[in-house]
Amino acid sequence: MNDDAARIAENVARVRGRIADAAARSGRPADQITLVAVTKYVPVEMVRPLIAAGCVELGESRPQQLWEKAAALGQEPVRWHLIGHLQRNKVRRTLPLVGMIHSVDSARLLAAVEEECSRPLPVLLEVNISGEAAKHGLAPESIEPVLAAAAGCRNVAVRGLMCMAGLEGGAEAARRDFAALRELRDRLRPRSPPGVTLEELSMGMSGDYEIAIEEGATMVRIGSALFEGVDEGG
Repeated sequence: MNDDAARIAENVARVRGRIADAAARSGRPADQITLVAVTKYVPVEMVRPLIAAGCVELGESRPQQLWEKAAALGQEPVRWHLIGHLQRNKVRRTLPLVGMIHSVDSARLLAAVEEECSRPLPVLLEVNISGEAAKHGLAPESIEPVLAAAAGCRNVAVRGLMCMAGLEGGAEAARRDFAALRELRDRLRPRSPPGVTLEELSMGMSGDYEIAIEEGATMVRIGSALFEGVDEGG
């Protein structure tokens, strides 16, 4: 094992330990939290040791990069998550490669994914919980009509919500955003139509994933913390 691979393995172990500690603080076992290892900006050569360290749930923000990495790592036992914005003209090429989409941010995109989907596919609705104009995502008050539309889908199944914390305000603002997403989910869950379960909360990244877990995250999207001390140029 070379130095970079060893460092990645150490980073993965450290992150998993912190996930377990945060899960314990929230009264849950660590195996209820899915670590989605984000490979954005990282070359394929750095993804292979990540997989070797046990990270098989991989996330990409841009469809084109997901296509490229999925092709290069086609023999690896990984499940790809699209965590960034998906344009409707990229749906057809993306769907065969992904195990979950975290970033459905409109009823039109949901309909486009359903139209192209030929197998069961879990998706999450992206919520702009902080209300920042620069962020993608549905306004909280717009979620319920999309859930109603999801009831008519044959293959696409809405399994939860996703958000990113606001850019301003630090840890306490992030905690408020994550708590707000959990509370929104809890309000919507009893009113959700058949086939919509909302068990997943995808929230938290390298700088705030422990707070997100304390506030109820079931999936955390972690990139830079897994590559600390590594030359990402390969």
